Amino acid sequence: MLIVAAGLYLGGVWVLRRRGHRWPLRLTLMYLLLGLGSYAWVSFGFLGTWSVEIRWAFTTRIALLLFVVPVAITLGRPVSLARAVLSERPRARVNGALRSWVARFFGNAIMAPVFTCLVFAVFFTPFSAVLRMSPVAEGVTSVVVPLLGLLMVLPLAAHTVARTSLFIVAEFMFAFVELVLDAIPGILLRLNDTVLDHAGLWPGVLPLWFPNPLHDQHLSGDFLWFIAEVVDVPILVILMMRWIRSDKRESRSMDKLSDEEMAELTAAHLRGE
Repeated sequence: MLIVAAGLYLGGVWVLRRRGHRWPLRLTLMYLLLGLGSYAWVSFGFLGTWSVEIRWAFTTRIALLLFVVPVAITLGRPVSLARAVLSERPRARVNGALRSWVARFFGNAIMAPVFTCLVFAVFFTPFSAVLRMSPVAEGVTSVVVPLLGLLMVLPLAAHTVARTSLFIVAEFMFAFVELVLDAIPGILLRLNDTVLDHAGLWPGVLPLWFPNPLHDQHLSGDFLWFIAEVVDVPILVILMMRWIRSDKRESRSMDKLSDEEMAELTAAHLRGE
């Protein structure tokens, strides 16, 4: 997966270079080092190695794959690169996918807290132990979870859906609500004195630093709470940038109106039309 993602991106950069255009090196480095590098670190580093045995490694890996890795990938602007490289028909398909109802449904700050709570609710059930200990589930989550994160982040980062300033303000308010809602799963895991996944201590010889099941669950809550709160900051920044662009766009459209058109628009507004 990493090889394919890196190959597609570098292939796009190469195509642009052959056409006489240059793609910024900083974007390429951000995509490879921060985007794909963060995925490799999460999947194959300490978290990936101990994800089966340790609850907090599993929950932290899922949270990072869902929130941090997709944001890091978008820093390399892969959608902008695809638009610059693809011909007219494939480019239209990419734009159509980003403007589809699925992208509009997931790609707004109103859906994000609901979706996040639904995903994290799995950690309160025995199903989380099944996902943690199953090799098949581990492979599936390593692919599906970051794709779901990209589904939420890409429409926001690519600015594919034109929205009014009022709608963006509403999203901004929901993003602040998300700061509170995202903390709830981590707090519940931290304060609960019952092992919620009903899985006992991992069998066999364990390292001295290995936590007991309850302490492991409490650490899961600590890290989950911290990550969920920190990753909301880039979303707020993106929404702020969208609001500024939308406000400038609406201001330019208003400036183009004549005095008669402005008076007519004001009268219609006062009439409630």
